[in-house]
Amino acid sequence: MPLNDERPTSTSSGEDQGSDVESSSERCDSMTLASDLDCSRESFSSDCSSKHCTPSSSPPKTLTLDEVMDAGRDLFNLSLSHEIVVNQSFRMELNTIPQDSLGKMVRDNLHKAFWDILEAELNDDPPEYGQAIKLLEEIRAILLSFLNPGANRMRTQIMEVLDMDLIRQQADNDAVDIQGLASYIITTMGKMCAPVRDEEIKKLRESTLNIVALFREIFRVLDLMKADIVNITIEQLRPVLQRHSVEYERATFQRILDKTPSALDHTTSWIKSSLEELQSATIPKEQADGDGKRQQVVPGPFQVINVAFLRILTGDFFKGPLPETLATDETRLLEIHWQLQQCQAVNEVLLIVYSTIGGPIQGLPSLSDRLKRMISVLLDGMHRPDFNVQESLEGISAQICCELNKSLTERNYPALTPALQATLMGQICSITQKDNPIRTLVEDRVQLYFMALLSDPKSQLKLEQVPAGLTAIKPELTLLGAKFVSLVNYNKSVYGPFYADIIRKLLFSNSPPAASFPQDTAQDSVTHN
Repeated sequence: MPLNDERPTSTSSGEDQGSDVESSSERCDSMTLASDLDCSRESFSSDCSSKHCTPSSSPPKTLTLDEVMDAGRDLFNLSLSHEIVVNQSFRMELNTIPQDSLGKMVRDNLHKAFWDILEAELNDDPPEYGQAIKLLEEIRAILLSFLNPGANRMRTQIMEVLDMDLIRQQADNDAVDIQGLASYIITTMGKMCAPVRDEEIKKLRESTLNIVALFREIFRVLDLMKADIVNITIEQLRPVLQRHSVEYERATFQRILDKTPSALDHTTSWIKSSLEELQSATIPKEQADGDGKRQQVVPGPFQVINVAFLRILTGDFFKGPLPETLATDETRLLEIHWQLQQCQAVNEVLLIVYSTIGGPIQGLPSLSDRLKRMISVLLDGMHRPDFNVQESLEGISAQICCELNKSLTERNYPALTPALQATLMGQICSITQKDNPIRTLVEDRVQLYFMALLSDPKSQLKLEQVPAGLTAIKPELTLLGAKFVSLVNYNKSVYGPFYADIIRKLLFSNSPPAASFPQDTAQDSVTHN
């Protein structure tokens, strides 16, 4: 259990994961995941799978710039549609640039130059309207983009009032009513905007700013309205995407793979590592067949995938390249990974406390809850590279000793001796060592818990079945288990055919594919996840 991770976090949104996971889990149940994984199974026994079930591949080639751009657009569309489907709170926000960044300085200077030129032109005698006409053209285009296809009356009105040919003629004769046009634009915005923007429109109507400052505010509110339109569209598209998300994401990724044959390199390495781990595990590698001959047991494909996902969750794998098929869930997986690391550390400390002190503090749920909250707070953010784990554990040890002494004294028990306090502190601080027995125990049982969830077709029934020794973090484990299994099941439903093809090639690269091979019964049941 690494107590510090060094992989930088993604900037994509990941809020409200609890509700996201529940909804994605329901979708997985409704999207014929069983049939998708059955297709994966068929690809192991035949080279004649349909294109729908078996991803195609191409020999390495030199990509043109257009192909790279197309693949980039496909990847953006894939990431966006996936985020809309799995994150119910996903919304498009206005693009914000860091305050002291070069990009913000350049953008601000360009905007300032534009508005300065506009103000200078309007203050000329007679006024110049070159910049103002460009501004009005852009506003007209934005207003028209807000209209539904059937809004012909308002479309005609906007085209008549913001008739650019007429405005140019008026400009030539210094007869442009720029203030009147601004008022019309504000009124039209008020008819189009969402109710949440009514206050902004009211401020525009009542504004006493000069005409240039007023147009700057108009553009600011138009940007907000554009974001509102996009978010309304997202809400309308979400049910459609949810119904077809598996097929859409798989087809989109196939297009990326067709254009970029190396798009599964990291995924292949990830699965290969899992397969090698299973093949080298300390279990009998051979078994006798009916004729008494000994033959090697081939790991089941679902066993390979489950071990691969378990390594993502509990190992140090985030320090290496992430599989391409997990890129759209990187933020969510990182968050679950970090939360699990913290939960394990909290559980380890509590186990040490109760095994060291024993009877005098047993059966005190209020004390256990108090210690758990305190440890969790002091270990918050332990995944950050600048987090000093050793120093935090020393502080936790001191706080725990104070809490224990207070509880013991209140119940007429003797306080902890200095020697016992030193022992307790030493044991707590030792959990940073990889061979620490308490740490090893907790990690093994956490892996056992998650492997049971991944391997069982009815994982929801096993969420509450937390192994002995992990009861202190049962609520957290149950929540993390539900989130993780939901993400894994959805990922399997989308990328199962690609995983199947990779595993088949790894197992049979030097020989023709076998008609079938031994698979664990438990792994067979994963097809119903």
